[in-house]
Amino acid sequence: MTASDFAYLALFLLSLLAVTPLLGRWLAGVLEGTPPRFLRWLLPVERVIYRLGGIDARADMTWKHYAGALIIFNVLGFVTVFALQLLQARLPLNPADFSAVPLGVAVNTAVSFMTNTNWQAYSGEASLGYLTQMAGLGVQNFLSAATGLAVMAVLARGLTRKSTRGLGNVWADLVRTTLYVLVPLSFLLAVVLVSQGVVMSFSGYTTATTLEGAQQIIPSGPAASQIAIKQLGTNGGGFFGLNSAHPFENPTPLSNFLQTLAILALPAGCVYAFGRLTGARRHAWVLFGVMTAFLIGALSLSLWSEYSSPGSASLALEGKEVRFGITPSLLWANATTVASNGSVNAMHSSLSPLAGGIALFNMLLGEIIFGGIGSGLYGMVMIVILTVFLAGLMVGRTPEYLGKKIESFEVKMAAIAVLVPCLAVLVGCAASFATEAGRTAVGNGGPHALTEILYAWGSMANNNGSAFGSLTATGNLYTYGGALAMLIGRFAVLIPVIALAGSLAAKKTTPPSDGTFPTDGSLFAALLIGVIVIVAALTYFPALTLGPVLEHLLLTSGRTF
Repeated sequence: MTASDFAYLALFLLSLLAVTPLLGRWLAGVLEGTPPRFLRWLLPVERVIYRLGGIDARADMTWKHYAGALIIFNVLGFVTVFALQLLQARLPLNPADFSAVPLGVAVNTAVSFMTNTNWQAYSGEASLGYLTQMAGLGVQNFLSAATGLAVMAVLARGLTRKSTRGLGNVWADLVRTTLYVLVPLSFLLAVVLVSQGVVMSFSGYTTATTLEGAQQIIPSGPAASQIAIKQLGTNGGGFFGLNSAHPFENPTPLSNFLQTLAILALPAGCVYAFGRLTGARRHAWVLFGVMTAFLIGALSLSLWSEYSSPGSASLALEGKEVRFGITPSLLWANATTVASNGSVNAMHSSLSPLAGGIALFNMLLGEIIFGGIGSGLYGMVMIVILTVFLAGLMVGRTPEYLGKKIESFEVKMAAIAVLVPCLAVLVGCAASFATEAGRTAVGNGGPHALTEILYAWGSMANNNGSAFGSLTATGNLYTYGGALAMLIGRFAVLIPVIALAGSLAAKKTTPPSDGTFPTDGSLFAALLIGVIVIVAALTYFPALTLGPVLEHLLLTSGRTF
């Protein structure tokens, strides 16, 4: 590594630290119903939306009403994306005359974008028309991100309200987060990306003749607007098949830096917003510190693994774009996997065994290290609930979290949210190994094959969306089975979180006492880190040992696959 590499990493971390409180205050204000002054000209637009939808934004919902409305909203999103894919041959803005998407891939894609996973079993420029990309996938990028923010807001209200069943209004939360946060930020980032050369056009594809005399089709499309929200909303689905390694999505080092920062900016801002919404700012900084420690640790191990070879200058560039280099590519790989983003600017299957294993481990932690927008924060709080429960067991007291007693119902909901996605990963892997369809889809042999399968199911069940590109994911097992895993990974966490928030809101606030375990100090941070590692290690250690760890050990002895 050179001095410029260290400077690049330092600039990134400092930039992330700088934008976190700015975006956190913005988010908290919007969720409290007070958007920033420079956006209050949109208040009439908000009121018109409510009037057209027949919405009373001041009407509180119970947790069951809130969860039910959110599920119906997401189902409508699924139906829209699914229909656009099947009907695109008859729709306008399809200059390449693409036919309907195959049924299995259409189901998988609709579920993927509804759940904020953006797993892609297709190549956008070879499968989807512009209208399908914009009205289907692009719109769902906004709405799935707004869903995560809404659930985070519900959790914060559950912790601050007392003796009530009301948790806010789902429609108000969705409209405000989209109108005042996601749309303005995406517009600004899209304009900057266009200035860097990201394509934004409704022109058809161009046929060019290469120097060798062959015909080449150069794709185009309204990509910049979708790229902006795909990063800010931790969606990750690329307009083109190569995702952010494609020069039309990510042409320059500056666009690469800004997109990497955009991946983590709002998830980090959610942590700060949670502190403001609950009045527990010191606790929020502890959570931010734990997340940052995991990110730096994962990045450090990845860099060591890629640069440890004497021939790293050439070997480590395999699968990476030379316009970015090794260090920015590894920073992106870790940012996109600690967040549930999943976009890539390099091929993760080409990473060294340990670097690829670390990207996998980041996801298997449950996407709680920053994680998805909103969802990463509430996923981390589920681990915090388990941590304070264990601390309460050790001192023989009823555990408390931010003034609310944690009892059996809350622990059960947290356990469901943490463990059910793990079950989906392991059952999916078992199905892949047990069936011919699962085994033949793998493009590599040896331990790398196991890692490839574990990565796929870990990505889908944890709503990440990235993949080892050598896996053929268009068969029924990975389309329909993967869709089920994505649904489990999203709603088996989301619904318990809302139920837990409803239970907490109905309780009274308990003032802290001498026996209350403080959640804003270094002891709590250390205990939280331990619980995170132990949960992941107990669940996945055997599989990780037989996959990336074994491949690394064999590589050091000269064996490759």
